[in-house]
Amino acid sequence: MLSTISSILLLITFIAFIYYIIKGGNLMIGFFVMAILWSIIGMVPADQVIQKVFAEPALNYGPTIIYIVFGSWFGRVLVDSGIAPAISLATNRVGKKRPLLAAILVVLVTALIFISAYGVGSVIAIGVILLPIMLSVGVPREIALSAFSLAIGAPMYLNVVLYNQIKAFFPHAVYGGKYLVFGALAMAVQLLAVLIFLLINRKKIDPSKAEENLRIIGAENNDLAEVSSVPKIAFIVPIIPVLMNMIFKWDAIPALTLATLIAIVITGKANHYKDFVKFLNSTISTAISDIAGLIMFLMALIMFSGAAQLDAVRFKPLFEMILPHNNLILAVALGVLAPLALFRGPLHVWGAGAATAAVLSGTGLFNDAFLLPLLYVPSILAVSTDITQSWNVWGLDYMKVESKEFLKLGVPIMWGVSLINEVLVYYFFGR
Repeated sequence: MLSTISSILLLITFIAFIYYIIKGGNLMIGFFVMAILWSIIGMVPADQVIQKVFAEPALNYGPTIIYIVFGSWFGRVLVDSGIAPAISLATNRVGKKRPLLAAILVVLVTALIFISAYGVGSVIAIGVILLPIMLSVGVPREIALSAFSLAIGAPMYLNVVLYNQIKAFFPHAVYGGKYLVFGALAMAVQLLAVLIFLLINRKKIDPSKAEENLRIIGAENNDLAEVSSVPKIAFIVPIIPVLMNMIFKWDAIPALTLATLIAIVITGKANHYKDFVKFLNSTISTAISDIAGLIMFLMALIMFSGAAQLDAVRFKPLFEMILPHNNLILAVALGVLAPLALFRGPLHVWGAGAATAAVLSGTGLFNDAFLLPLLYVPSILAVSTDITQSWNVWGLDYMKVESKEFLKLGVPIMWGVSLINEVLVYYFFGR
């Protein structure tokens, strides 16, 4: 009887947590409070709360934070060394006389950069260059923003920083081998959907409205000529970390470090020792400040995950009863329900879905290799088109686009993408 009451109270607090998030509550505070509540309601002994909820999860998450730090640093070096802006400038030159081609190139360049770059700072630094390029050839503001945001989301399947954030829930999953093949295909599916989206809307591209749209966002004087030139060989730097893992099975830390040093050397930032040290200190300082808030948020999240896993046994009978035992049906069901990741909902692992992920992992009903991509797919939907995602919030403000218009354009595309990618999850990990 006591166990039943405890389970009901856990569900009630979970629903209340979803409501709190949808209403815009602070996620870091929410996760920390939920960690305490679920420890109390789950009647977890005090010594286990101290050790298994607050101490061990945070300490064990240390390696993941190192991945995030190195990934953020690499992203900052891409921007500050001039590589990312130079790729953007080359895109503008190639596509200037062909508006649709320019828009397609912007999408592909965005995906290339964010295979390794990460964070709202990097998005803003690249967005203020690439988005005006799309507007300058006549792409409407809402279409340009949706295509840009979806193009950022696509390579997140391969982005080692984001992958290591979700791995907190599924520690036995491996970034490499079969996962990288899946990630590349899932990224390709999303990029193909974005290109189809642009083709369908190609008749809306109107160069005569370019000046008006640029004026609206205050970018009419955006001068790409000021972007410093870098050697063309530098354009391959964003994919070096992934290639080192795929070809030589390198861990992300040495792969990111190598790519970062290559970027610094070939862009001339290491020509003079004093300049090299100054650039090093500047990029490291900015990169760490970019993710300071993220790290504390993840600390609260991982503590909640620890509490949820201790309570998982209470949910196991319920999950066994309601979840399909056929992996294909489960994968398709999550594809159909993928929009529940919006507004930090129960399928968004960096929202209320943290409980879903932690409890599912804790029940032991499915292996981590299957669960991680299963819940990653709807979370990528949210990353790509949710208005609670930090860089999407910036994009809406910068491009002066209504949130309902952004959702109307992005959600249907990502819903279809999620269905296809969940089938891929089954094919690679669920059979």
